[in-house]
Amino acid sequence: MDMTILGCSGSLSAPGNPASGYLLRTADGRQILMDVGPGVLARLQELGNPGDVDVVFSHLHPDHCSDFPSLVVWQRFHPTRAASDRHVLLGPSIAALHLGRVSADHPSQVDDFSDILDVHSWRAPAAQDAPVVFDETSRGTVYPGHRIGSATLYAAPAVHPTESYMIRVEDRDGSSLVYSGDTAATGHLAALAAGADALLCEATWGERDNGDNPPQMHLSGEEAGQAAAEAGVGRLVITHVPPWGDAEGALRGARRFYDGPVELARPDMELHVGD
Repeated sequence: MDMTILGCSGSLSAPGNPASGYLLRTADGRQILMDVGPGVLARLQELGNPGDVDVVFSHLHPDHCSDFPSLVVWQRFHPTRAASDRHVLLGPSIAALHLGRVSADHPSQVDDFSDILDVHSWRAPAAQDAPVVFDETSRGTVYPGHRIGSATLYAAPAVHPTESYMIRVEDRDGSSLVYSGDTAATGHLAALAAGADALLCEATWGERDNGDNPPQMHLSGEEAGQAAAEAGVGRLVITHVPPWGDAEGALRGARRFYDGPVELARPDMELHVGD
């Protein structure tokens, strides 16, 4: 499995760096776009055909989804490179309604993109439905897996003001990647990331949380490093640092707790995941 970072700026896009967007290429050649923040679609056009991607959302804050309505326009109306098949849209349970409203022509309408997208939710419709456990080492909630081509995707609930998820992608070649999305500290992260080849983890607060930040929203570099160490991941990539953030501080904080390879995400960065 390979990943191209289309954009990794936190909270909003930055000059030369779109907000969150990560393009996965699985063993069978499927392309999965994780999050579609502002600026991501333009970068995707430079690399390939936006008509040929499945879409996966961690959550629906604008910095993770605001290019989606334009992606719908491309997949539906492009004269030569529109979607040739229905692709998967996988995300929060509110995705069809929330994204349908911002894609519609009028506030009272909801765009139905079932002509181009097969919409699925991370979790069962009823909140009381029992989740599944990822494996014996997991100590947290993990929702049932979804297949997209050769990959199986799992999610665990994140700690964030809106319905949000952390995502684990397992490919048939044995490679595994975990994406934190946006989350405050939670034991679900290390549980979901247990033994993964790579952890793509936000560190919005820089080196450490100084106590003045809004609660229950984001991680620091130290917290990212603690999760990576507890999970025993093979590699940690720090992402979602805002334009005014302390990226180097986030790296320092992570390295204080995690002694494996740590690097900072950057636009156009290519990651090979697995052997």
